[in-house]
Amino acid sequence: MGDKGGAAAPSPQQARAQASAITSGKSVPEAAAPTSQLRELFDGPRLSPGQRRIAQYLIENITEAAFLSITDLAERVGVSQPSVTRFAAAVGFSGYPALREKLQAIALRALAGGPSAATEDRSNELQAAVDAEIQNLENLRRDLADPDRVIWLGRELSGSTPLTVLGLRISASLAEYFAYAARRIHPDVRPVTRGGSVAYDALLQSREAGGTWVLAFGMPRHAQETLTAIRVARGAGLKVALITDLALGPLADEADVTFATGPGARLVFDSYAAPGVMSAALLQAMTDADPERTQARLEEYEQVAEQHQFFLKD
Repeated sequence: MGDKGGAAAPSPQQARAQASAITSGKSVPEAAAPTSQLRELFDGPRLSPGQRRIAQYLIENITEAAFLSITDLAERVGVSQPSVTRFAAAVGFSGYPALREKLQAIALRALAGGPSAATEDRSNELQAAVDAEIQNLENLRRDLADPDRVIWLGRELSGSTPLTVLGLRISASLAEYFAYAARRIHPDVRPVTRGGSVAYDALLQSREAGGTWVLAFGMPRHAQETLTAIRVARGAGLKVALITDLALGPLADEADVTFATGPGARLVFDSYAAPGVMSAALLQAMTDADPERTQARLEEYEQVAEQHQFFLKD
């Protein structure tokens, strides 16, 4: 603890890599147990990437980390002391001392071989990430029990010419996927994946060209420029449909309709199984909204693809 003769503290980049390292084999090492209690403790709140590194370090090193001072824990993870304090507050504690008391109780039970250790979930990190995504998909499945809103929005998006698809920063990949597929069934799809004045120009031009809707993606970390772009769209007279992770918040407050479906947050970088399925559901609804146009456009595309040999023969 604070021994200058010991190993040097890892750099932030090294700590990030160490915290997200995948453990080989079918079970997590003993030093990480008992992970199920810690996952339950840390899974509820929306944590920043830095906070996830702290959580992952605690999960993997609970029997040692539970007895570290705030200074030593910050050094081990490669974050600042205020970051550890904010992490403690984010997971529901008044401060680091209260969190450490809880961690020590878990660690002592594990060291004693108590019931919590005996019933430990032995899944590895990748399996846990998949489990979290399965839960997101289960939640989405329940939300889609009544598909009327999806069907209605599919008709609205299908009828908007042009149709603008907005996704900035990390959300750009979702916007590109949606736009790529939507072009097969819609005559004028305009992806907007750059913020600032470039986005404003595209949104204003879309409205002037007769567009009525924007489909926006807003995944964490939520960008200020996404909020600004949505406000610009609304100010220009466009309606906004939003796919995001939070049903309440600044982005949802500005949208006309919101579909909230969370990304997987188990690893250092989010995964997007549920938002991807939500996107595919809206594409299906657009396809169903105008089946004749869909069929004609798909047939035309297949002819062009065959003529120019876009794809390999399977």
